[in-house]
Amino acid sequence: MDPYLIDWISLILRFLHVVTAIAWIGASFYFIWLDNTLQNPPQWKKDKGISGDLWAIHGGGFYEVAKYRLAPEQMPETLHWFKWEAYSTWITGFLLLSLIYYVGADAYLIDTSKADISQLSAITIGLGSILGGVIIYDLACKSPIVNHGLIFGLVMLVLLTLIAFALSLVLSDRGAYIHIGAIIGTCMAANVLVGIMPAQRALVAAVKKGEAPDPKYGVNAKLRSTHNNYATLPVLFIMLSSHYPMTYGHEYGWLVLGAIMLIAAWARHFFNLRHKGIVKPLILVSALLAFMALAWIIAPKPVSLGASSKTLSDSAAISLIQQRCNSCHSATPTDELFSTAPAGVIYDTKKQIMNWLPRIHARVVISKDMPFMNKTGMTDKERAALADWLQKN
Repeated sequence: MDPYLIDWISLILRFLHVVTAIAWIGASFYFIWLDNTLQNPPQWKKDKGISGDLWAIHGGGFYEVAKYRLAPEQMPETLHWFKWEAYSTWITGFLLLSLIYYVGADAYLIDTSKADISQLSAITIGLGSILGGVIIYDLACKSPIVNHGLIFGLVMLVLLTLIAFALSLVLSDRGAYIHIGAIIGTCMAANVLVGIMPAQRALVAAVKKGEAPDPKYGVNAKLRSTHNNYATLPVLFIMLSSHYPMTYGHEYGWLVLGAIMLIAAWARHFFNLRHKGIVKPLILVSALLAFMALAWIIAPKPVSLGASSKTLSDSAAISLIQQRCNSCHSATPTDELFSTAPAGVIYDTKKQIMNWLPRIHARVVISKDMPFMNKTGMTDKERAALADWLQKN
């Protein structure tokens, strides 16, 4: 497929994915806040079956919100459902995953230095991990462990980290990360499709029949919604992670991912408690300190040329960068994946290269994720020589 056309399709899908994700996560944050902020209503409201209410002001107007313990006396003519935000986010996300990592498996999903597998094998592993992850999560939700929130969360975190480790052995670093995000996102969408929506339909059906709704439906929907709420920050990080190779490109990138998921969920816990009027700033402080500690732990070690090696001259360094990087980073790329230079970064002249020295150091020397998939075969000795030259510039 024409790289230019792929770029446009990718742009459209990514834009739609981000927009729908904002709508879905925004709704999730709002309703968890709403549930946690409801006040004890006056007696006359309790007599109507209202379990909590609140007043809010926004956009120049006052809003009164009430939540029924189970259901209202009669079904309203218009009932707003929240589902398409979730479905649209998953659909656009899966299409984007398929376009970038499955259609472009040879470039983005397969790392021959880890496993020399076929495109079909890599895609099968990716899809199998998503399906397997969803099945494991659903079985866990039907087991007694789901009644112990903290233990359930830690077990899911450990399982996801182990899956990330397994994927990192056979797929590219970015491919492993994005599939953990796909597992979490698919579980979240499945929670809406097979957990929350059926429970809400059962409540509506009972009210229409004039029957008392079974409380288990509401309990199950609330449980799945809470799981989705805690998963939002980890999945958002994974959506952004491809821009930060110091995480996925680390020797223990799978463990780094597990740590970041834990820190993100812990930070989310602070806000969920705060909505209930329980303010524990140490949670947020400890999350920040843990994040800073992680950044310090995974910081790259200094690169040295060695006593017997010679420092590159300016012309030799420029030549090396152009030799290894210009197939992509040029006004006229020769790499089949790119019709224009990625991120608009061009190394055709010395001046252009000098403008990007800090980023070259970060991506070529520190994270070593450039050249892209090391297609041009840059050696560790060349990286060390370039590091020595960069330190002098």
